[in-house]
Amino acid sequence: MVERWGVYEIVLTGPSSGNPFTDVEVQAIFSYRNRDVTVDGFYDGGGRYKIRFSPDQEGSWRYRTVSPTTELNGHRGDFEVGPAGAGNHGPVRVFGRSLFRYADGSRHESYGTTCYHWTHTGDLDHEELTLASLAESPFNKVRMCILPTQDMRPDRLAFVGSTAETLDRTRFNLEFFSHLEDRIGDLGRLGVEADLILFHPYDKGHWGVDNMSPELDRFYLRYVVARLAAFRNVWWSISNEYDFNHAKTVADWDDLLLYLQRIDPYRRLASIHNGTRMYEYESIYDFDKPWTTHQSIQHWDAARAEDWRARYPRPVVIDEIGYEGDVDRRWGNLTGREMTRRFWHGMAAGGFVGHGECYVDNPNGHWISRGGRLIGDSPQRIAFLRSIIDEAPADWTDTADYRLIYFGERVPAEHFLELGDEDHLIDVIDTWQMTVEPVPGRHRGRCTVPLGRSDLALRVRRVRRRTDATNKVREVA
Repeated sequence: MVERWGVYEIVLTGPSSGNPFTDVEVQAIFSYRNRDVTVDGFYDGGGRYKIRFSPDQEGSWRYRTVSPTTELNGHRGDFEVGPAGAGNHGPVRVFGRSLFRYADGSRHESYGTTCYHWTHTGDLDHEELTLASLAESPFNKVRMCILPTQDMRPDRLAFVGSTAETLDRTRFNLEFFSHLEDRIGDLGRLGVEADLILFHPYDKGHWGVDNMSPELDRFYLRYVVARLAAFRNVWWSISNEYDFNHAKTVADWDDLLLYLQRIDPYRRLASIHNGTRMYEYESIYDFDKPWTTHQSIQHWDAARAEDWRARYPRPVVIDEIGYEGDVDRRWGNLTGREMTRRFWHGMAAGGFVGHGECYVDNPNGHWISRGGRLIGDSPQRIAFLRSIIDEAPADWTDTADYRLIYFGERVPAEHFLELGDEDHLIDVIDTWQMTVEPVPGRHRGRCTVPLGRSDLALRVRRVRRRTDATNKVREVA
C-alpha cells in the first residue's frame, strides 16, 4: 500500500541497446473510478524502465502501460492508497489570490533560501551539514539548480560526460539523478520544498546547456518531469534570471512553460525568475499568463509586494531580494538587520521573501552556492517572524481583523490608529530584539501608540465574541 501523495513505482524490463533515452517511450495510465492520469516513464539504466506516480486519492487504483516497445506495453496492475502518514500534508498549492496551502488544507507560508548547487559538491558530509542546518532553520523552501555553471567542475553532471567536449546531451547521468532524488527526499522529510531551477544563464556556452536546441530543451524537461514530478515537495522554476540568457526570447520561455504544464500530470507549482541590474532596471515576467502559478521575483524593494499582488492574481515570492553577507557585489553584502527588514517589509505587504547568505569568511563556503552552515544574523530573526505569522489568522493578508504595520528603519515617536467602534489588542514587536510587548488595555476609536526606535512593528487584532460548542460566549483576537 502507498500513502496518499506518496510515490508508487512501476519497474519494467526493456531494451538497453542503442540509446534508450531517445529510442524508447513508455507511459502508464493510472485510473481511479472514472478518472485517468497519464504519466511518462523514464529509463533508469540496465534495461530498467520506471514509472512513478503520486496518487491524490485514497482507495483502489489500477494502471496499464502503453508503449510502442512490446516488452513495455500492456502491463496491468492495481494497488491500494491509504491515508497520508505523519508530516505528509500533500503538495503545496495556490490558495485564493495570494496565499499557499498544502493539499490537505494545512497552512503553508513560504520562507525560502537559496543553495544553488548544494547537491553538486561531491562531499556527502557537506551535504549532510546543509540538511542539518536547514533542519535548525526557519526555511521551508530551497532554490536549487540542476544544471552546472561555467566555472563548475562537479563530479557528476546531469548528462553523461565529464568535459565540455565529451558531454552527451542525449544521455542522462543516472548516478546524478539518483543522488538528486535522494536529496529531494531528504528535504521532503524535513518539510522543505525543493524549488528546482531547470535552466539558468550562468553556463555562458561552456557546457552547452544554456543554449540547447528547442528539441533538446524539451527532451531534458520531459526526463526531469518523468523522474522527479512525483515527489510532492517539488516546485519548478523554468529559469533563474531568464532575461540574462541571450539564447532564448520571452516567447521561448513561454513555450517551455506551456510545455512543462502539459507534461506535468500534477501541475506542480511553476514560475520563472527575472534578473535585474541592481537599482537600474527590472524585467519582471508577465505573470498573468496561465502557465505560471506564482510570481517569482528578483527585486530589492519588498514593500512593492502589495503592488504585485494587486497586479496579478498570483502569490508573490521575492525569491531574491539581496543576500546577507560581505562579498564585494551589490547583491551580496546586506547586513543581517537589512535582510531581516526586507523580510518584514515583504510579509507585511502580503508577499513572501527568500533568504540567501554569502560571507567571505564562512569556512564552508558561500551558502548560496553550496550550502553548509548558516552563520548570519538574520535566520533567527526570520524564525521569529515565522512564529508571529504562525499565530496570525490563516487569511492574515486579507482580513480586517488582523494587521501588521512595519516601520523598519524609520523611527517615529508614535503612530496613530483608527480602530472604529470595536475593541482591539495592540502589540509592539521589536523585530531585531525579538520581543513582543502588549500595549495595556483594549483599544477602539483613535488611539496613539508610542514607538521611538527602529525595527518596530505593530500587531493589531480585533477582539471578536464567538459562541463555542457549549454555547458560552468567548472573546478571541
